Amino acid sequence: MSYKTNNFPNILLIIRTYILVICVFFIFRLILFLSEIDRINFSEADFSTIIQAFIMGVRFDIVISSYILLLPATIIFIFGLFGIESRILRNIIFYWVFILFTISFFISAADVPYFNQFYSRMSISAFEWLDNADFVFSMIIQESRYFLYILPFLLLTIIFFFFLKRVFRIKQEKIRLNLFSNILVSVLFLALMFLGIRGRIQEKAPISIGTAYFSNNSFLNKLGLNPVFTLMRSWLDSRKEDNATIQLMDNQMAINNIQKYLHFDEYEYNSPIARSILPDTSTDISQKYNIVIIIMENMSAAKMKRHGNDNNLTPFLDSISWQSYYFENIYSAGKHTYNGIFSTLFSFPGLYRQHPLKQIKKYDGISTTLLKHGYTTTYFTTHDSQFDNVEGFLRENDFQNIISQTDYPLSEIKTTLGVPDDYMFRYAIPEIDKLSELDKPFFVTMVTASDHGPYYIPNYFQPKSESKKMQIVEYADWSLQQFISLSSEKKWFDNTIFVFVADHGTPLFALYDISLNYFHTPLIFYAPKILKENKIFNFIGGQVDIFPTIMGLLKLPYINNTLGIDLINESRPYIIINDDDKIGVLDTTQFLILSKDNESRLYNYKDKDLTNYIDDYRLKANEMDIYARANMQVFQYMLLNNSTSLHNNDLKKQTD
Repeated sequence: MSYKTNNFPNILLIIRTYILVICVFFIFRLILFLSEIDRINFSEADFSTIIQAFIMGVRFDIVISSYILLLPATIIFIFGLFGIESRILRNIIFYWVFILFTISFFISAADVPYFNQFYSRMSISAFEWLDNADFVFSMIIQESRYFLYILPFLLLTIIFFFFLKRVFRIKQEKIRLNLFSNILVSVLFLALMFLGIRGRIQEKAPISIGTAYFSNNSFLNKLGLNPVFTLMRSWLDSRKEDNATIQLMDNQMAINNIQKYLHFDEYEYNSPIARSILPDTSTDISQKYNIVIIIMENMSAAKMKRHGNDNNLTPFLDSISWQSYYFENIYSAGKHTYNGIFSTLFSFPGLYRQHPLKQIKKYDGISTTLLKHGYTTTYFTTHDSQFDNVEGFLRENDFQNIISQTDYPLSEIKTTLGVPDDYMFRYAIPEIDKLSELDKPFFVTMVTASDHGPYYIPNYFQPKSESKKMQIVEYADWSLQQFISLSSEKKWFDNTIFVFVADHGTPLFALYDISLNYFHTPLIFYAPKILKENKIFNFIGGQVDIFPTIMGLLKLPYINNTLGIDLINESRPYIIINDDDKIGVLDTTQFLILSKDNESRLYNYKDKDLTNYIDDYRLKANEMDIYARANMQVFQYMLLNNSTSLHNNDLKKQTD
């Protein structure tokens, strides 16, 4: 028996749709490639490797296309088996395909500036700010460069619509097949689509993000990914219970390891890491020094001349770095501002994608500790203090005063990020004057924002660079200079230690899957009347160490209930950096990357060596791995057991 069937035309329709959408995905990948082409060292990445990256991209594009097309293909094949034609059904399928692929193209367009900022393809992290959607939206529309990616999205979507219309209107001659042959052809094609979803033929797990890592060029590896795939993968991972609460090793094993690294073997408080720190009594301090921490937006160490940048973007930071205690090898805990704020002030690492400020918990951080020593505590930001839940979290943790956008004149608010850096500093001076008159030492934290889009440079500042990205760095550095210049005229200046650190850096270039520029930050302790000689510290450290190091300089007794150490008087073997879905572990020569989707890799990063030495230094890599897991697991344990704070030291000592 023969049946009139439309399934061959339907198969051709699906194939043509595949070709069409893969061409659009290719164009977006090409846009990303061209916008980030400065990341490629063409002496190391030959033309064939670039082609391979685009071919790898087609594999991931097919996966996403198969997910979207599988259901409509199944429906039209079933109808085709019985020779049923329905214009309504065809229109429904058309709009199904058009709408879902339009969403995919929008994600692909948004991925380009996202990658530029975070050196990562689109992930669930992009939606962490949905509770501040109006803030984020206004920030986007104020940044003109983002519109460069809206235009190709709109243009390609319109082109896609018209070509897809043509594909759906093409009529093919109907073919007569017997029922068995018709079913067989349809099932085989659907099986191919299922294979497209898997992305590989081997009897292994389906295609993963790690599949894209075929070369030693980090950027080309990432280029091969599809942002819809990475977004979907990160969302699915975030839904897993074991990602909400990490379980990297046994809790007691983790505690034992951390106590070994912190050089004590028993604990007397209800926290496994709390240890009493007594001041060095050989030096008597008759007064308490004021502390001002400036957390600088996007200020990579790589932007400084001191670290090899020849553009002279940071003359002020460079100059004071030679008049200070300067730490050469300091790394931020994570890639987001909230990571930088949290780790700098409370000395804990990042836990994958967890947002520490959205859980309002009490910590024994620097604000709480200095408040107990009689300090006033104040926080300055250029913009909305509610963003990222900063104000609620900081007030819970003993910041008495929070000065933000609501305190500034409306005329001075220039973008969604509030006032320019130099205005915040000028506004802060009389406020700090008031604090100094209270006959109490003060602790001030200031977070800048100008080096983050939407960029705004006041007319009264004249940059030397032609590039807007360089100009904004010049402006940020100049603003810091203005603040120190104004401060130096005040009585409280001589009694104040200024601490300069970045929230995170910028992925200016990247040799590895994790851009070290993104995490390498300057750390400067500047106090010309207190720290009378400059010192350079070359060992490894991080934002997590700033609080204990300050306490070491102040020589005040306290209980260190954090994972940070005093970098002047102690040393750590490694530092941990959190790249959302990957963890980096560094010492002064080697760099281990731990990934959920790929095998661990070990590099000699100081030599800019792209060779993976994981097999050559297996013992070293295992030690670094255990160190990272232990640190994160102990922090997770403390969160779950409410031991991040000793509750005014009224907890009983461990006796059982």
